[in-house]
Amino acid sequence: MSTTHSETSASSNLSLLLVRLDDAITQLAEAPSFTRPAKVPRVLDTARRVMMQEGGCAALGERIETLEAAGIFAGTDWAEPQILVPGFTTQSLQSAQAELVVIEALSELRMLAVACGDYRHTLISAEQAHHFLTQVLALNLAMLFSPPSEAQRETQGRLAVLPQNLLQHLAERIGYEHIVDKLIEEIWRILNQRPIQTEPVKQMVTQIAICQVNPDIDLGSSGQGADRLVSSLFGPTRACREDPGVAIYLERLASMDATALQGEATGFARAMHDTGLVSPYHPVLLRHLLEEGDHLVAEAMGLSSTGRDCLLCYRQLVQALIEAAVHPQTAQAIYGLALVLERGILYQPPVAPALWRQLGLVLSDWSCQRLTLAFGDQVPPQAHLIEGVLCMLGQPLGVGQGNNPTCQSARALSMWSYNDPDYLLQMVTWAARDDEIIMHFEGQPISSSESVGGVASSLPMDLDPVSLLVVPHLDRIYAEMGRRCIEREGDPHRWVNPEFHGWWSGRGFRINVDVETGKLWELDDFLRHFYAAYHPYYNGNQPLIHPQPAGVAVTDSAARFIGWHAISILRVALDPQDVMRVYFYNPNNDSGQDWGDGVVVSTAGHGERFGEASLPFEQFASRLYIFHFDPLERGELAQVEQQQLDEVSGYLQRSWGADRLPEGGLQASEGATGPG
Repeated sequence: MSTTHSETSASSNLSLLLVRLDDAITQLAEAPSFTRPAKVPRVLDTARRVMMQEGGCAALGERIETLEAAGIFAGTDWAEPQILVPGFTTQSLQSAQAELVVIEALSELRMLAVACGDYRHTLISAEQAHHFLTQVLALNLAMLFSPPSEAQRETQGRLAVLPQNLLQHLAERIGYEHIVDKLIEEIWRILNQRPIQTEPVKQMVTQIAICQVNPDIDLGSSGQGADRLVSSLFGPTRACREDPGVAIYLERLASMDATALQGEATGFARAMHDTGLVSPYHPVLLRHLLEEGDHLVAEAMGLSSTGRDCLLCYRQLVQALIEAAVHPQTAQAIYGLALVLERGILYQPPVAPALWRQLGLVLSDWSCQRLTLAFGDQVPPQAHLIEGVLCMLGQPLGVGQGNNPTCQSARALSMWSYNDPDYLLQMVTWAARDDEIIMHFEGQPISSSESVGGVASSLPMDLDPVSLLVVPHLDRIYAEMGRRCIEREGDPHRWVNPEFHGWWSGRGFRINVDVETGKLWELDDFLRHFYAAYHPYYNGNQPLIHPQPAGVAVTDSAARFIGWHAISILRVALDPQDVMRVYFYNPNNDSGQDWGDGVVVSTAGHGERFGEASLPFEQFASRLYIFHFDPLERGELAQVEQQQLDEVSGYLQRSWGADRLPEGGLQASEGATGPG
């Protein structure tokens, strides 16, 4: 009887709080903009009390769209959900400041509503929201599966109940019983793209490892697939299986014979190439093996005959790079170095001297401060930068833009690493040493230090070491190039892209959107030119020689337009199922996306190399709005069948082109003309 009375009392209390909350939301929504900030604390305080009640998170989730419309996130970092970082949620949810905890919790409830399809948000798709929440749960597994720690109770008091209520609600809606398995799937999906920035993934793996060894946490039958991930970081080989610490591991290495060292080297190399993650123990072994001979060094990096030959030719340089950049805190440098050797780019005459220059480079005070602020001071800033250089040269398609509107700059870095590595090294030198980059636009110099501002409104911090230093300069230069095209008719990318990215960017240019009206324009002609320039059946089976800049209209899982985005077209080829696909580079950190209407971007399973995304040719063409081509390479425009073009137009009109149709609809072109 007392239980029933208690439940009735709790339900009554929640109902009363919800009435007060609805009243506070109404007052916030109706308040003039200049008095609205004064109304926010009452809403947050009432929301806090609601979330402390059983069923409170669900009730708030039903009101989250109304809350956002009323302005609860206005003027804060949470106003733009597409730029939020999962790694910051732990600190916010464990904060002693109640308002910070509550607004973070409201943000997660908004993500949940979007992910479940209850809230169609204009800035983030259901797919993106689901990925975000998956990572949030991975990073907060301890709070999800165990009661608040003593430290958390000391810091937050009764407030510590709120984050746990929230996380349990999120897990229940997403699928509590399989949450760890889904997290493991998410980790492997990200690792299949081989990003340069692996810290977020390592944090998630660490959380799973902590839960595995905690006797108070019962994962049940879930989490079985985590063993390979956890062991790759904390115990890839027999000598470090129980995660003894690097000091003890070094002592064990000193007593090993050649056979034992061979086993350790093979184990580390296999784990690294299987996952793309490098254990902190791996640098300890590699530095030890420098005294043991080239064979074991090559074995520890998992090199093929190509990489071994490159190692033997440039032994002194490789040893110097290992000594300067390979530490437990910069373990990913090993993977980057191994892939640099596998690519064979040291055989390009300028690259080895440029790397020697990098080893002796004196960084500016500003560069040192930026690197230390972002990566800590356990190793010198130069070590972090060389690690970043090696990773970027080894993984050109692993460059990410972070949560910043700098896709153009990230694409340029990727393209230079892929296509012109010594030019990339020159850019790094200018930025890190001189705090200035000078590029030319149609013969006129543009200095990054003299340009007004870039696309990004603030200095980005969530980047790899190279991007951290170089992107702010490139961003300002790119924006300045755009400003110099303001008076020109048409889209500025026509002139900016070839000047910004390099001579290999085609001077031929096509766009299917009228810049003035935003309506579709000459779509049939646009598509014929794209087929003729890129499709092997219509361009004489000519493979793409250099990556080409292109622009896509990104849509969400409901095929609604989100925005314009810069990518690179890498190649067009038949996949293992004999489907013609476009393989491309996407700098947005996670290329696996659902663009709606059956257009799902693949990152593995259809012939993709690490870092590539792909779509069937027709589906890719339906999201394309800008591309470059060589006007002297003539394809067969007239041979492209109208049925193929109609299929592409159908995808386009059912998605981002739905409200961009010109008056009278789309007209098929009667005749085909050559590129120009």
